[in-house]
Amino acid sequence: MPEKSISAPTVVRRAVAVAAVAALSASVVAVVGAGSAAATPPGIPSKATAQSRLNALTVAAEGSTSGYSRSLFPHWVTISGSCDTREQVLKRDGTSVVVNSSCQATSGRWYSPYDGATWTAASDVDIDHVVPLAEAWRSGANTWTTSRRQSFANDLSHPQLIAVTDNVNQSKGDQDPSTWQPPLSSYRCTYSKMWITVKHTWGLRLQSSEKSALQSMLNTCAS
Repeated sequence: MPEKSISAPTVVRRAVAVAAVAALSASVVAVVGAGSAAATPPGIPSKATAQSRLNALTVAAEGSTSGYSRSLFPHWVTISGSCDTREQVLKRDGTSVVVNSSCQATSGRWYSPYDGATWTAASDVDIDHVVPLAEAWRSGANTWTTSRRQSFANDLSHPQLIAVTDNVNQSKGDQDPSTWQPPLSSYRCTYSKMWITVKHTWGLRLQSSEKSALQSMLNTCAS
């Protein structure tokens, strides 16, 4: 059977269509394939600033967890488009993160500074509240409005949220630094700076043993 001929206009139209699809694909990869390398939570202060903030915190006996519920700290909320707070932190703290149309991370690499592990599946990563929600409740957040608690639980402007190994985050639970510190001792300086900054920013109290632990951690900082 003789081969069917293809007119010149048809060839041109097909070439244009192929070029258009290629251009669209490239633009999609550029949008969802972007990742940030070695990202860290914003607002981590110097040792001197952290010390000043620690000195300014109110020391008081820890309050009760009575009445506490995670639902009183609504999270994760939509930040932009279809991306919620968790997804924003995964993109910020990961490297070469690719997301789908729902903003869910489908691939990437995440380094957990708490334990030094690196993960390639987002399901192995938790977003830790540096100052846990229950700890905040016991430290003064029990008197806040739900709106303020929601802002606290989704705070992307201060060092309150960080991507870490899921089981390490779960082992931390709602403990303060007097009973739990990152397994990777070299990160404890940074962790203390973050904890102090969050408590100072949000006007939360701390107990005496917590302050002593934070001071010991801060003393390990070079700057």
